[in-house]
Amino acid sequence: MGQNLILNMNDHGFVVCAFNRTVSKVDEFLANEAKGTKIIGAHSLQEMVCKLKKPRRVMMLVKAGQAVDAFIESLVPLLSPGDIIIDGGNSEYRDTMRRCKELRPKGIFFVGSGVSGGEDGARYGPSLMPGGDKEAWPYIKDIFQSIAAKVGKEPCCDWVGDEGSGHFVKMVHNGIEYGDMQLICEAYHLMKDILQMDHDEMAKTFEEWNKTELDSFLIERSQPTS
Repeated sequence: MGQNLILNMNDHGFVVCAFNRTVSKVDEFLANEAKGTKIIGAHSLQEMVCKLKKPRRVMMLVKAGQAVDAFIESLVPLLSPGDIIIDGGNSEYRDTMRRCKELRPKGIFFVGSGVSGGEDGARYGPSLMPGGDKEAWPYIKDIFQSIAAKVGKEPCCDWVGDEGSGHFVKMVHNGIEYGDMQLICEAYHLMKDILQMDHDEMAKTFEEWNKTELDSFLIERSQPTS
């Protein structure tokens, strides 16, 4: 996800500095996927921060929970008032609310952004749901709306609201998605085990459904093959 978002940003004219605590991954990325791009790398947080223009915009994609707090704790002493930290993981929205409140007295703006679309979406156009300190929005708006998926010319990204709003919206999004997936699984079970349909019949059914109001990425991906 992180590598693909960086490549997406590069494609849209933004110079990005990549960092991973396993520094060998940075070198491998620069030598392979990022070869021939304007992407630069860093082997430490200090080096990364020194390479960023002010206000610095640091986006992290790490495991939700303690890892996010640990990253913030290491990063904040290196930043200046007005700099921006963006959490693009699936953090619990109340944690995002807490982090906004904790960083505000230090003058650091915090953004919790839902990112939807998986690895392919990250590379070619995710749906983005940023929320938090609205003062940060003017500094990340062009980046986020440039890399986001488009409906016509309209980006699938806009400011959601204060504090934990972005991650709250992502939570609701995930709940709807998982509910859809469960419905699809139950439909598959009924067709296979009750109606005794073979894979070709089920594939044709899902294909027909995808031409109706059920048209969606999940139905498109639910056409089983033998």
